[in-house]
Amino acid sequence: MSVPHQPLHRPHGLALLTWERPRPDRIRSRPWAWRLAVATVCFGAFMGQLDASIVTLTYGSLRTQFHSQYAAVQWVSLAYMLALVALLIPVGRLSDAHGRKLLYLYGFALFTAASAACGLAPTLGLLIVFRILQAAGAAMLQANSVALVTTSAPPGKMRTALGMQAAGQAIGLALGPTIGGALVATIGWRWVFGINVPVGIIALIAGHYLLPRTRQRSAPRHPDLLSVLLLALTTTSTLLALSVLSGLGPPAWTAPLLLATAAGSGTAFARRQTRCPRPLVDLALLRTDAIAPGLLAGMCGYLVLFGPLVLVPLALARLGVGALLSGIVLTALPLGFALAATLADRLLPRAWSDRTRSRAGLAGCIAALALMALLPFHPAVLPAPLALLGLALGVFLPANNTQVMRAIPAAASGAGGGMVNMTRGLGTALGVATITLSLHTVPGTTGVRTAVATLLAFATLALATTAWRRAADRGTPTGHAS
Repeated sequence: MSVPHQPLHRPHGLALLTWERPRPDRIRSRPWAWRLAVATVCFGAFMGQLDASIVTLTYGSLRTQFHSQYAAVQWVSLAYMLALVALLIPVGRLSDAHGRKLLYLYGFALFTAASAACGLAPTLGLLIVFRILQAAGAAMLQANSVALVTTSAPPGKMRTALGMQAAGQAIGLALGPTIGGALVATIGWRWVFGINVPVGIIALIAGHYLLPRTRQRSAPRHPDLLSVLLLALTTTSTLLALSVLSGLGPPAWTAPLLLATAAGSGTAFARRQTRCPRPLVDLALLRTDAIAPGLLAGMCGYLVLFGPLVLVPLALARLGVGALLSGIVLTALPLGFALAATLADRLLPRAWSDRTRSRAGLAGCIAALALMALLPFHPAVLPAPLALLGLALGVFLPANNTQVMRAIPAAASGAGGGMVNMTRGLGTALGVATITLSLHTVPGTTGVRTAVATLLAFATLALATTAWRRAADRGTPTGHAS
């Protein structure tokens, strides 16, 4: 059920806090207005991935500053990821009802304020608390980013728009190690968080004027609290279990207990969705040909994207290669991703459907990983297969996400975007965990080959999903917003 968007009259008093300001007529009427909206969303995409790849560089300084062990310091990242993944779908539901632009801007405000607090944190415990608040802001950004992109772009430009967003993510991912290393080495770890503040202020101003209002909304309702708690327990237990299995965090004996908890709470969550009058996730959507297989394929794709970001620096370090050279080698992957995500529509045949593009991208992923498995793992050799892998993923992920979002009704696009971004979070965690586990349990070169073989298996699984889903190239139109 959808409800009409807000009236154009400007409210007064506290009602202003829940009012989505329309874009000025001189902007909304322009044929390129959707590009400005997508570019604004790219601020959040860039900052989210920059933050993901930059914070790990502060670990050494945090251990020294707060006299803490590595197991304690890693909670700076782990607490952020746990909160982010748990909140994406509930926030998406709230956004569908109350306004995606509204919650996106509030998310940037919270993310920016929490970033400033992280940079000023006097203790490690408070830093972790502020990171959880930062994750809440990031969830408000990410749950709405895909929805804002798909509802802003004309129907024929959705894949291009999602490619622009993916390119923003890739650029943030590519620049993170360089910027983070320079900040930590010169002015200190606190500025790794402080850099978010000026970017956040610029994004807030741009979003206020350039993002469209929400035209189609779901009926206002509060998310089912028990469903939210079960989803949080499922994702938290899963990510903690992955952390344990990868050799980090709690003792190894807790992994089976965490996995059992995740299985039990996940089953209870699914049952709750079938019986609850206000389900958090519409299971009927997941039964369609495009959505559930597309989400699985997307998770595998993000795993294959993030896995090498862990594998390459660790494997080259074992060979005595310095961090600077490793970073230069690794840059080939996100740069290839950014190029393909922005240029694929111009270079690939126009007759190719999203399903065909997905298959072609996944075939390229398999070829690139096969090359990595066969060639020497050497800095002079790696850039070529990494660039090919990035190009292939840049073709696959925007096409796959377009299929998923076209199959989701516009009134539920916030929840759908939350699901897409949750699969990205799970794929990221799985990528880190599987690579770390391979290198932790299998010594030497064999461990590296095992890690590459694992990535190859997930790319093959993603390709297999295209065998049982139909293309959603003519799915539900998303429309535009004012």
